[in-house]
Amino acid sequence: MKPKLPQHPAPQDAAIRAGIAPVICYPVEGLPRPDTRAYQAAREGWTKLSETLIPPRDARCFSVPQGHFFRITSIEGPQVGDLNLWATDNLSERFYSGKTRALHGTHLSTGDRLWSSFPSLRPMALITDDSLDWYGFDAFGGAVHDVIGTRCDPYTHALLSNGGQYHYCCHSNLTRALADHAGLTLEQAEQHVHDVLNVFMCTGFTRDTGQYFMKSSPVRPGDYLEFFAEIDLTGALSACPGGDCSSEHSSESAACYPLLVEVFKPARTPKGWAAPAVNSYNRSHGR
Repeated sequence: MKPKLPQHPAPQDAAIRAGIAPVICYPVEGLPRPDTRAYQAAREGWTKLSETLIPPRDARCFSVPQGHFFRITSIEGPQVGDLNLWATDNLSERFYSGKTRALHGTHLSTGDRLWSSFPSLRPMALITDDSLDWYGFDAFGGAVHDVIGTRCDPYTHALLSNGGQYHYCCHSNLTRALADHAGLTLEQAEQHVHDVLNVFMCTGFTRDTGQYFMKSSPVRPGDYLEFFAEIDLTGALSACPGGDCSSEHSSESAACYPLLVEVFKPARTPKGWAAPAVNSYNRSHGR
């Protein structure tokens, strides 16, 4: 956070330096833009394969075969969730929120992809529908489904609460869920838990201090975020202990509700879709 009162005077050319127009770091015009209509058409006649109920202040894992859809739905009250994704056959290939943010922006919606970690760096899932796409950016600069926050965790909680212990942070919930699903110890599972897609969470950065903020989520029962799995996926979703994150997270007092994850098999493969290959960069040339 930059100091509110600078310690150094502005140079004579300060306005010129600050007025230089920005340049997008990663232009994405070269990436093929998916035809979301093809994915919407593929939903017609789909078959539900499974559903997983995520209890309040807890997490569960679920599996999604390649070429299938999955949908996260708010079912009882305003609730946000923290999503982790891994390649089913290789937990070291996981959702890379930072690179996804660099490619698509701070908040995701229909047509954006969730990318995997190095060295694969390939699409893991495509967002195919978002019932909150109407929200956009509000007057505070807030928007939903962010890839700028990390996840609430017991370590930061202990740091900011002078040693307070809270065991139902999303990090802890995701760790326990993955350990149960994959037959790992908690220590082993924790190494695979990573920065998340904050589903339904409404967030942004303050304009004066640049601090990460959260505000009451616009999500209501029936709202959903839908994905198409581009590889075989293992997912974990935590129903955040902050509920709609209108005041705090890591809380026993916030109203919390379950979330529902449904997996669907489409009647046909979306037109034009092909399984993504791992990244083409040849690492041996740089060694």
